[in-house]
Amino acid sequence: MKKFFAILAILGLFCTVQLNAAPKNESSKDAKKTEVKTPEALAQDSIAQDSIAQDSIMKAEELKKAEVKTAEPKKAEVKEEVEEGGLAGIHKEIKKKFIEGGAEFMALVAIAMVIGLAFCVERIIYLSMAQVNTEKLMAAIADALANNDVEAAKEICRNTAGPVASVCYQGLLRIDEGVDTVERSIVSYGSLQASMLEKNCSWITLFIAMAPSLGFLGTVIGMVQAFDDIQKAGDISPTIVAGGMKVALITTLYGIIVALILQVFYNFILTKIESLTADMEDCSITLLDLIAKFNIKK
Repeated sequence: MKKFFAILAILGLFCTVQLNAAPKNESSKDAKKTEVKTPEALAQDSIAQDSIAQDSIMKAEELKKAEVKTAEPKKAEVKEEVEEGGLAGIHKEIKKKFIEGGAEFMALVAIAMVIGLAFCVERIIYLSMAQVNTEKLMAAIADALANNDVEAAKEICRNTAGPVASVCYQGLLRIDEGVDTVERSIVSYGSLQASMLEKNCSWITLFIAMAPSLGFLGTVIGMVQAFDDIQKAGDISPTIVAGGMKVALITTLYGIIVALILQVFYNFILTKIESLTADMEDCSITLLDLIAKFNIKK
């Protein structure tokens, strides 16, 4: 019996070893089968890989195009925002505040600005046309007097625009009456030309003072309206007070802005007037010297 059981145990061990070995052999056979491929299969595999690569490239290009398309509207939006925030946005904001300030006083402030700028432009054009090359003018007069040709010197002054040439012409008209007479003539006519240069400047100063005054007047009226609204409502509400205060402050703001703009132009005009006055004084002294030398020669 013991031998019989031993034989059965040996047979069981042998069967288990065979069963474990069989799957390994089959798997190794399958691996060998998969490892060994025909040239046709290899070609098909390469074609499949190429098609996969082309699909991936096409997908990448489509994604790039989609990103570009989405980026273009964003750029357009950014440009629109910049344009709205630029001069156009400032213009809209100024128009909005102008309307909110009230048509009565804001219109008066605008009229003061327009008229004041008109006077400024007129003075700038006049003073720009009055400026000449004084060195060239005095050199031409000196050459004419050196040649004892007073009429040629007068003709040069008549053909030259500006107060400097006019003052020199008045001095040459009295060249035969002595240096003292010429000096008095130049001084009197020079003061006349200086007053002509300052013409209409008083109007500019008037509108410089008037613009903020109109703004302050609108401020006072806005405050009065705010207190009237409070009295009617019977309650101090922030919304009631804010309306009148806003109108009041807007009129003051625009009045100050107009005054500042006109003040800049006025200072520029004063600078040009001072320059022309200095040229007249310098040329007058030079002309007196030339006339004195001319009389000595005679």
